[in-house]
Amino acid sequence: MMMVKLTARQRSQLPTCYYEGYLTKRSFKDKTSRKLWTCLCGNTLFFFNEKRNTEYIEKVDLRGFVSITDDSSQDRNLDAARFNLQLKEENIRFTALNLEARELWKGYIRSVVELAVPASINLLPGQIQTLKETVEKEEARINNASPPVVTNNAAPVSLQGDKPACYHNVTRLEAELLLEREAVRGNMLLRPGSAGSSFAVTTRQHLEGSIIRHYRVTPKHTGGFLIDVDNPVLCATLHDVIHYLVEKSDGVLTPLIFEETYEKNISFISKDCENGESSLQQALTSLGPPSAPPKKVEEKEKEMDSLSAAPLQPPKKAIMPPVPAPRRLLPSPSSTNGDQKMRVVTEPQGQIPLAAMSELKLKFGQISRC
Repeated sequence: MMMVKLTARQRSQLPTCYYEGYLTKRSFKDKTSRKLWTCLCGNTLFFFNEKRNTEYIEKVDLRGFVSITDDSSQDRNLDAARFNLQLKEENIRFTALNLEARELWKGYIRSVVELAVPASINLLPGQIQTLKETVEKEEARINNASPPVVTNNAAPVSLQGDKPACYHNVTRLEAELLLEREAVRGNMLLRPGSAGSSFAVTTRQHLEGSIIRHYRVTPKHTGGFLIDVDNPVLCATLHDVIHYLVEKSDGVLTPLIFEETYEKNISFISKDCENGESSLQQALTSLGPPSAPPKKVEEKEKEMDSLSAAPLQPPKKAIMPPVPAPRRLLPSPSSTNGDQKMRVVTEPQGQIPLAAMSELKLKFGQISRC
């Protein structure tokens, strides 16, 4: 039977969500159509009453997938688009919000089931690339969830598969104490088993005192996990182990999950300089990007020192055009003799040279004889 109805299931326990949105669902068992928030997690469709709900109410296992086809019948909402999901045991009719949403649902479902992007799909290149990434994630999830293949009857190694949110790395005694201390949050958890790669489920209920039970969960070499009871129950994944126990207990067994909370505002403790009292303050948040921090005084002083230490360069002279050199005239022979006479007459210190004196005396003597 592919359709499973659950009570009190947490969204945080589900595998990775590949695609989600509102779908109107109607199967042979449903008397009326219902608009449900639908999540494709792993190879399973999970249905919620509203988007904000954390507990899903139904799920459809896609391992019984046969085909998915368009439904051309008209709907009162002209923008709506119908398609049929054919499984081995039933046929489910869905109505998407529009044609694009229908193509996306068909593409994601076929990609997860067939582990390949369908060739005949009317989507944009970016959407097709997202489908390829979804196929890679689903292949990795399947490989991690499946136990390793062992030979020579060797014991299987420790598994690091996809564990549910109620898994806690505690011992048998620590599990009992944890369930007793956190009874308000849940009464069932998954923990490591005592046989290496095995697991165990510990439950705690109250009936005139505490009733604690431990169930061994062992991985099978051929795949899946076995709940080791009088009538062993084989489940595909550890998630299915927890789902099975919740279903069989009609929701009485509740997984113990710690949901981490985070602050919504930035706060700090401030001390008043006047009265010395300390109080919790909230930082003012701005929509713009944070401004750069101001420079410290020391950094400013270093910059001033580096500028003052740099040698001062003299100002550059203005480049003037070259001035032509004056032309020199060659002296003529006549001017040369005149210059020489002038040099003889105008000797330094106003004195007549001895050769000239002797020549003058000789001329004056000749004149006197005449």
